[in-house]
Amino acid sequence: MTLIVFNKPFDVLSQFTDKGTEGSERRTLSDFIDVPNVYPAGRLDRDSEGLMLLTDDGRLQARISDPKYKTKKTYLAHVEGIATEEQMEQLRRGVMLKDGMTRPAEAELIDDPQLWERVPPIRVRKSVPDSWVKVTIAEGRNRQVRRMCAAVNLPCLRLVRWSVGRWTLDGLAPGEWMEVER
Repeated sequence: MTLIVFNKPFDVLSQFTDKGTEGSERRTLSDFIDVPNVYPAGRLDRDSEGLMLLTDDGRLQARISDPKYKTKKTYLAHVEGIATEEQMEQLRRGVMLKDGMTRPAEAELIDDPQLWERVPPIRVRKSVPDSWVKVTIAEGRNRQVRRMCAAVNLPCLRLVRWSVGRWTLDGLAPGEWMEVER
């Protein structure tokens, strides 16, 4: 049984092949990982960075990615605006999105986590302040953390998934991966 933790860089598809437009040159997992028969346990948007888990164990893949198992995923979100305790409380109660109410999240304002530089860098407007929040969810709707932050008036400038369950990015630079214990 193989389990890989991978720090997916910005602008990389969370799949091994690009089924996009003919002739497109988008980077995929195969540009970084050459291990046979492993598949992503869940997805991470192309414009998000951070932890992805890959495994050759279908049962483990389902336990990690199926919302019925409520595996916690923690994200570090660089947001436009100075996050307030009131906005964090809204996230903790759950917010209404177009596809319904979210489950309550764990949410807190944090200091700049001192991550690697993103390539390309985020767009920063000198006239608009920004801050970082840590959001932990146990469901996995499409672009959920981005949409939750936007719903409380904190648009995401950068989103990094830091952990999934007990696995974290600790010690992995963008594009690096390692095999870990299950």
